[in-house]
Amino acid sequence: MGRSRPRRPTPDLSASTSETGRPAAPSLASATLPRVWQGIGYRPLPDPGAARALFDFAAVPWPTTPPALAWGAFAAGARGERLVGAVAGEASGRDLLLHGPVVSTDDGPDDPLEVAGQLLAAALDHARALGTTTVFARPQGLDRVWVRFGFIPVPEVTLPAPLAGRAGVGLYAWRGGSALWTLREVAN
Repeated sequence: MGRSRPRRPTPDLSASTSETGRPAAPSLASATLPRVWQGIGYRPLPDPGAARALFDFAAVPWPTTPPALAWGAFAAGARGERLVGAVAGEASGRDLLLHGPVVSTDDGPDDPLEVAGQLLAAALDHARALGTTTVFARPQGLDRVWVRFGFIPVPEVTLPAPLAGRAGVGLYAWRGGSALWTLREVAN
């Protein structure tokens, strides 16, 4: 007789908001707790400017306004901890435009896409805790990461005016991890 798998816990529906039916956002305190995954530490950057060198090296545009959130991925090395990846988000009202994630492959993590995914997960938790409705991102060749988290391609005109005009081609958007939303919702 084969062993059966334990059932997944049922979601706490009492934590859902009546408007969206999605789980309530985490508290800011819990969303910004440091995390560790496969030997890489992830935590908010107290000084987002510390990640600027990574963005410049990867030729990824840096936010034009001070970031509303910034996360870093840190790897332990012989000379201590070093920043190997980062993501930053620029806000306008309840919308956020992500810059990055960028991950260094020089003596860095074995799986840069997984580091990018972990940075994105942390940034999305943080954005939800801030009350963000829509998170926008440029593709940057990370299509499989965006799709994995429920981002969908959207036209450039959906970007709010204060976030428009940034460098990059193509646009993805996320609204709670579900592709079951329309552009009409964004207009309202």
